Amino acid sequence: MPTIEHLTERTPHVSPEDLLDGFKPSYRFGDVSFDSYIPDPNQPSQSAAVTKLREFAESMAPAGGGFLGKLFGKSKKPAKAGLYLDGGFGVGKTHLLASLWHAAPGPKAFGTFVEYTNLVGALSFRKTVDVLKEYRLVCIDEFELDDPGDTVLMSRLMRELSDAGVRLVATSNTLPGSLGDGRFAASDFKREIQVLADQFDVVRVDGEDYRHRGLPEAPAAFDDGVIESFAAERFPDKTIAVDDFAALSEHLQRVHPSRYRQLIDGIDVLVLHNVTTITEQALALRFVVLADRLYDRDVPIVASGALFSDLFTPEMMSGGYMKKYYRAVSRLTALARNGQLAEPVS
Repeated sequence: MPTIEHLTERTPHVSPEDLLDGFKPSYRFGDVSFDSYIPDPNQPSQSAAVTKLREFAESMAPAGGGFLGKLFGKSKKPAKAGLYLDGGFGVGKTHLLASLWHAAPGPKAFGTFVEYTNLVGALSFRKTVDVLKEYRLVCIDEFELDDPGDTVLMSRLMRELSDAGVRLVATSNTLPGSLGDGRFAASDFKREIQVLADQFDVVRVDGEDYRHRGLPEAPAAFDDGVIESFAAERFPDKTIAVDDFAALSEHLQRVHPSRYRQLIDGIDVLVLHNVTTITEQALALRFVVLADRLYDRDVPIVASGALFSDLFTPEMMSGGYMKKYYRAVSRLTALARNGQLAEPVS
């Protein structure tokens, strides 16, 4: 029999050390490497990107050996102190960024743009700088431009880290272009980080544009009376979180998003009763973070009520945060297809 828990009964207390311990590639990128990245032979920029990132990792290795090498040796230094991976969605930028993190010497941090802004919210800006400036490498996945305040904050954080000698590598957050303006390019990134721009080398990663693939189709709605028994039969001996959507939504507003990773710690499956469309932007943005954490850990979802394609209002899906919402819909739908149709999450 499965173990039943409720996310609404969890209020994780997370120390700064616990938060920082989570700044590493997620489960799905936990074992990737440059060797496991298979470049498309029709896209030479992909092979070139692997070479560039390998060289960047090697440049961080201490030069020389033995006592004198340790005493006088310095790390090899590339022409630029930072890299920006510029490319469309689904071409393997996160795989490459995680491979760099695995290959580079530590201490090092790997997180999404949102996770770093949440870290600042949890620790304060100055504490975050003081902690991260002791790192050799900071990787920022899915750099976002949809919130001017957060973009300015991250630009300032990156500037202070760069001044402290920390290497920085970033990718852009990109989603289907047919759903908006498509990816933002290196020129946009460099414009936003201003004084740091000349410290970044742009690495193109071309490939099939995700906009041509579309969003996964949401599975048919479940009868609310059977979702728990279905999940118990399908996932025996697992830990299943069973929650009412309205109650969970209220709970999420009392838990800082930086703690959502710990909120779902140990949960194998999520059962949600009576999903409804979210109409409040603040809650919607918190649900985006929860969707990312669930996706990071491949947590299957079994749900009743509204389909995840209707989780956010049409206004949200066409507004300033549309990229976040489309990402959340795509990821939650993939997890629902896995939970209800046994379809692998890609």
